[in-house]
Amino acid sequence: MALFREISTDDLSFNPFSKILKQWMLISAGTEKDCNTMTASWGMFGGLWRKNVVQIFIRPQRFTKTFIDSYDLVTLSFLPERYREALKICGTISGHDTDKWKKAGISPYPINGTVAVAEAELVIVGKKLYSQFFDPKLFVDKTIDADCYPDKDYHEAYIYEVCRVFEKAR
Repeated sequence: MALFREISTDDLSFNPFSKILKQWMLISAGTEKDCNTMTASWGMFGGLWRKNVVQIFIRPQRFTKTFIDSYDLVTLSFLPERYREALKICGTISGHDTDKWKKAGISPYPINGTVAVAEAELVIVGKKLYSQFFDPKLFVDKTIDADCYPDKDYHEAYIYEVCRVFEKAR
C-alpha cells in the first residue's frame, strides 16, 4: 500500500497562516541518499505567473540551502502535532554535522524525484522558478531590518510552482 496519495490543489483546504506560522513545515531537498531538511515557519501560498506557487525563505548559513540551491525540486512536509519535538530538532540542529533525520525520529521518503518526510500528513512538491536575496535598502518598514536581521543574514526568497500535492494514504 502506498504511503501517500496524490490530491488536487483544488482539494486543499487549510488556513495558510496557521499552517505555516503555527504548525510549521519541513523543507526538504535532495535525493533519498543525499538530502537535508529544515524547519520553517515563514512562507506563503498564492498565485503568480498564472501558476499555483509557494514561497519559502532560507537564511544563507542554513545547510539545507546547499540542497535548495543544487536541486530544482523541493518538498514542504506538514507533520501532525505529535512531531513538534522533531520540528524543533530540525530547526535547531545542522544536518552538516549530525544525522538530524535520525535524531528527530523521522525518515526521508523518495517522492516525485526528490525527498519528503515519511511521517508527514501533507506534502507539497515544488519546482523552482525564481530566487532573490532580500535587499535591506528596500524595507519600507525599517524596523524589520533591526528586529529580524541583527546579524545581517538576509533570507533568500524562493518561489516554487506547486507541481504535486500528496496526503497521507488512509
